Amino acid sequence: MARTNMYRKLPFQGAEPRLVAEVVNNLVEGKSNNTGEITLNTGWAQSTTIYDERIGYDSVIFLMPYSTNAFLDTTPYGVFSDNTVQTSPSTSGTAVVVFDTTEESNGVYINPSFPSRMYVRDAGLYNVAFTIQLQNTTNDGQFAAVWYRVNGADVPRSASRFGLPARKSTGDPSELIGAMNIFLDLTAGDYVELAGAVSDIGVVLWTSPSQTTPFPRPSIPSVICTVNYVAPNNVNNIYISNTGKGEATISHFANDVSDKTYRYIIVG
Repeated sequence: MARTNMYRKLPFQGAEPRLVAEVVNNLVEGKSNNTGEITLNTGWAQSTTIYDERIGYDSVIFLMPYSTNAFLDTTPYGVFSDNTVQTSPSTSGTAVVVFDTTEESNGVYINPSFPSRMYVRDAGLYNVAFTIQLQNTTNDGQFAAVWYRVNGADVPRSASRFGLPARKSTGDPSELIGAMNIFLDLTAGDYVELAGAVSDIGVVLWTSPSQTTPFPRPSIPSVICTVNYVAPNNVNNIYISNTGKGEATISHFANDVSDKTYRYIIVG
């Protein structure tokens, strides 16, 4: 719901000098009947409607953040990892990388029913980057190829090949960190996956728990993937997309944070 600020108005038939002076002085001090407040809808809503009788079809409306949550608003992002050893079923097919942990998330999420899919709630250009912990347990040099998929379709020219030397001994496999990033123009509801293939099933995505000896260190995930919003398809990320008699529509990033309040001013 919108909250409006109302100051004294002059009657149509005119008013006494004291009342006129009060109204004029308020205008000189910037106090006029064309401001208000609006709190964005939640439930991952992507639009909020202002209902205000002062709005017309040709009105121009300016918005500014007012509440703490509005000032802290950010562009969409997601950070996902996995803490299991991931293997390929064969050398003749492909596999998708799965995730078991959401490290950070705002408008980008993993569907638990499809743990390989990173969904975006907002359309725009995204930077998708990954690091994978590769391990070769065979006696020969091997390789792994990794590429991106959007909605199940391979992204052209997105593959990378990572070569691994043979293991040093039975208990000492060779290891390599593979990393890559790409810009993807995504539509709201699209999902991104990492797909891959290996030259031998002895090449795996390896993980290790945290340790205290020979020195303390955090755990090693088998994969970390970050999804960062780079640029919108529109000029601004929160803007008036439509005006009508007594109402206006605000378009914004998918929102699920309460008390994200903006102040507005109506011109015209």
